[in-house]
Amino acid sequence: MRTRLLPLLIVLLAGILLALGFPLAVSVAAAQQQRVVVDRIDDTARFAALAQFVTERKKSSQDERRRTLETELASYSEVYGINAGVFYRDRHAMASAPVSWTVPTGGEGGDAFQEALYKRRSHDPAQVWPWQDGRLIVASPVVRDGDVVAVVVTDSPTGQMRERIMRGWLVIAAGEFAAMLVAVGAAFRLTGWVLRPVRVLDAATHDIATGLMNSRVAAGSGPPELRRLARSFNEMADNVEDVLEQQRAFVADASHQLRNPLAALLLRIELLSLELPEGNEEIASVRTEGMRLAQVLDSLLDLALAEHAPAHLQLIDIGELACERVAAWRPLADDKGVRLTREGPAAVTAWGDLVALSSALDAVIDNALKFTPQGEEVTVAVASNGETCTITVADGGPGLTEDELERVGDRFWRSTRHQNVKGSGLGLSISRALLLAVGGTMSYAPNEPHGLRVTVTVPRTSPTPRPTALTA
Repeated sequence: MRTRLLPLLIVLLAGILLALGFPLAVSVAAAQQQRVVVDRIDDTARFAALAQFVTERKKSSQDERRRTLETELASYSEVYGINAGVFYRDRHAMASAPVSWTVPTGGEGGDAFQEALYKRRSHDPAQVWPWQDGRLIVASPVVRDGDVVAVVVTDSPTGQMRERIMRGWLVIAAGEFAAMLVAVGAAFRLTGWVLRPVRVLDAATHDIATGLMNSRVAAGSGPPELRRLARSFNEMADNVEDVLEQQRAFVADASHQLRNPLAALLLRIELLSLELPEGNEEIASVRTEGMRLAQVLDSLLDLALAEHAPAHLQLIDIGELACERVAAWRPLADDKGVRLTREGPAAVTAWGDLVALSSALDAVIDNALKFTPQGEEVTVAVASNGETCTITVADGGPGLTEDELERVGDRFWRSTRHQNVKGSGLGLSISRALLLAVGGTMSYAPNEPHGLRVTVTVPRTSPTPRPTALTA
């Protein structure tokens, strides 16, 4: 969930920072240009004050003032690299630096000159951006006796100004980047704080779904809503565990209580059979059903004990265990005309409960031999797959359909195509319960070209005890 929530928060934070950064960058650029424009206006005002007394085109007593103006303009242009000049209304130069420079006749320069002729300072020039190679033109009128007699014009390069704008933008970008890092860190911590209870709830739910009914959540952190959800989850888990415990106790008690009356009933059937002719079909049928009922009761008791009994974990040689179980079932396989073989390495260790794993493997092999016809083969293969060890029992029977594969292992379930085969439908359920208690699993798949493949998986590393209450 964090992989979906965190990018969303980062995108939102980036949008906010960009929304703040762009106006700030524009403001920095405008402030730098306004600073230059104000300086040029001050310069043009100073030159206009000098030019007020140089109004005659002919050389006269004003020559000294003209020379002073020309000297000031030349020094100004040399020091700052700015084109500057004073021009009469007809655009002829009173004085300019460099001498060959003339007032622009069009564009922003022409507009600024015309504005000055009307006693108005030129409008602020268009914004020059760092990637543009523009110039700033400022014009101010020279007024004498209330009339505009000339115009002072400055044409400034913008290289330094654009460099200052770029430096300001780099500072803003660095600040935005630092703020983004802080925001991402805060978002990471925030999502962790919000989603930690969700992850703990998910882990506890998975534990309960796999049979670890003692898993609980300690609601210690997170938003109040999730803490309430954790408490509600614990209450639900307590109720579910109580119901399942009552169910297990009922099954165990019922199975145990029914065994004695059933044993007495079977004994009376045997006594009754002595009074009837040998080979009586009704007595044989009743005896068979009674034995089948006894088997179901024993299986129910085994299932209740398997779901409730604690596991005794130890390091087991799976290869040796598989050899022992294959050897134990080979006489039955030979009697049915089925080849029972074992494959894989001789020694593979894994962690588990020896009794539980042996019982589960016996149930799987027994199930395979039941449904494998004469002349076919049942293979028990042991393999090591990194952190797990697998025991695969593949038979050559009729197999199961896709729908049946989804239900195999359910209690009392048996395929409608195999109702004539002896069994209670509890063998694989007991095996799954035994494996679950030791951290193992059981999966089912078709065995090509026909048959069923049952894979028992157990861990090769010592399983760590699961806490009864996970911290949220």
